[in-house]
Amino acid sequence: MTDPKRIQTDNAPAAIGPYSQAIVSGGLVYTAGQIGLDPASGEFVEGGVEEQAHRVLTNLKAVLEAAGSSMKDVVKTTMYLADMGDFAAVNEIYGSYFEEPYPARSAVQAAKLPKGALVEIDAIARLG
Repeated sequence: MTDPKRIQTDNAPAAIGPYSQAIVSGGLVYTAGQIGLDPASGEFVEGGVEEQAHRVLTNLKAVLEAAGSSMKDVVKTTMYLADMGDFAAVNEIYGSYFEEPYPARSAVQAAKLPKGALVEIDAIARLG
């Protein structure tokens, strides 16, 4: 395996700039931030922050699996919110995608997210 290795899957939205969906290096997977885009249409899922959060985490799961990892292997995430007032709703959804021991996490409010997203999450995970 070449280090670093670029990860690309059609099960998550294509990169919307000069970056990779994920990079595998040194036994870890570093994902790009995922937003609530449907990979088939390239458009945001219908609904609000809850629907986007589910799509974000589904996209993240797809990228991790394409890299040979999983949600159980995630050690750190960063969650970016357009409105910190949405934290409780997103946190509840986030918790349903992870198991104990939960990954370390940072959560920040961003002035603006790509394409007007309401939530974005990236992750660092071990290779499975």
